[in-house]
Amino acid sequence: MAGPGRRLPALAGPPSEAASKWEIREKVWEHLEASGLAEFPRPVHGRIPNFKGASHAATRLLGLQEFQAARTVKINPDAPQRNARFLTLEARKTLLVPTPRLRTGLFNRIVPPPGATKEVLRKCATSQGVKEYSVPVGLDGKAQVDLVVVGSVAVSEKGWRIGKGEGYADMEYAMMVSMGAVQEDTPIVTIVHDCQVLDIAEELLDDHDLTVDYILTPTRTIQTNCKRPKPQGIMWHKVSSEMLGKIPILKTLRSREKQAGKDVTLQDEHPALANTNRAALSNKKVMPANTQPRAAPGSAPVGQSRVESDPVNPRLEGSDTITTVYVGNLPASLRVSELKSALREFQVTPVRLNWQGAQHRAFLEYRDKGTADRALSSLQGLSLGGSTLRVELAKSQRNKGQGEINSHK
Repeated sequence: MAGPGRRLPALAGPPSEAASKWEIREKVWEHLEASGLAEFPRPVHGRIPNFKGASHAATRLLGLQEFQAARTVKINPDAPQRNARFLTLEARKTLLVPTPRLRTGLFNRIVPPPGATKEVLRKCATSQGVKEYSVPVGLDGKAQVDLVVVGSVAVSEKGWRIGKGEGYADMEYAMMVSMGAVQEDTPIVTIVHDCQVLDIAEELLDDHDLTVDYILTPTRTIQTNCKRPKPQGIMWHKVSSEMLGKIPILKTLRSREKQAGKDVTLQDEHPALANTNRAALSNKKVMPANTQPRAAPGSAPVGQSRVESDPVNPRLEGSDTITTVYVGNLPASLRVSELKSALREFQVTPVRLNWQGAQHRAFLEYRDKGTADRALSSLQGLSLGGSTLRVELAKSQRNKGQGEINSHK
């Protein structure tokens, strides 16, 4: 079993071979599971992963002067930060927890009952306790957050952070900036296992990505001294109409910023972006997953790997023009036949499809890079069975056929 200080091998190589964000996520999730470090809820794939030693890592908060001085602390609701929430309540500080997926607002303030014992405070720090002992904090609540604790899938000692890929932590911070709840110098802390501290290529970062100032692990407290600017507010040109519909509080913030004279044009309202993506978006459909548990002919059972090749060109070995496309975030109920149907509809059928349902992913191999590029543009943002696909070129295109796909395991 991996020890508490064991780290994953570096994932960031030369710029031409630097791992993508999604490959880093997959590597961390798989390592935590395979090394026996993952804790409930399992599997950790697709989550801010809980890990052995998370409670001990959280106790390092107590040694931070910024935590000691803080009166109000915002902490994400995920399992590995449960003890951080308890310690905040035990220290009689105001604890703010984001609402799940920001559906009903931004924050809930946790209000323990009068005279709460440690046992009750521990319950208040759980997901159930957050529901039972909280009151919503609206935009007019004038919240002033002194310290922020976020979850991470991976983080570098330079303070560069990778979340689970849904963007909620970045959006929460941007919304807090818009509300005036945080300032540029408000410290950001993350709590992770040592193996989640990795070298991350700077070119993977976008201007909306949140960085961290402190990393707490079971063995170390790392001050990053990160100089990269944090997001200065909501970047409306990166917000879609779909996201606006899913997060009601965004509509209110947008209205306020519009009245203040700010440019609040959405991503799909920009003419340049609309012209660029019109061809791909015009044919894009939301395809429901078949919820029947039985596998249809030509489909792999859930959790089973399957490799299918073009019957005309069954072997790829020896080809020097193979381009591999990674498709992630596949829902557990999805069948390979449904993905193949989507590929046919967009006319981007690969010469080989490697289905890895247990890992919620698939690899598509194309002889023609043009077809691979069309697959990227057509599938990006596509919803299958209620999950938005993650689509990108595989890490390396060194033409190793099946061996190339295995390098992602």
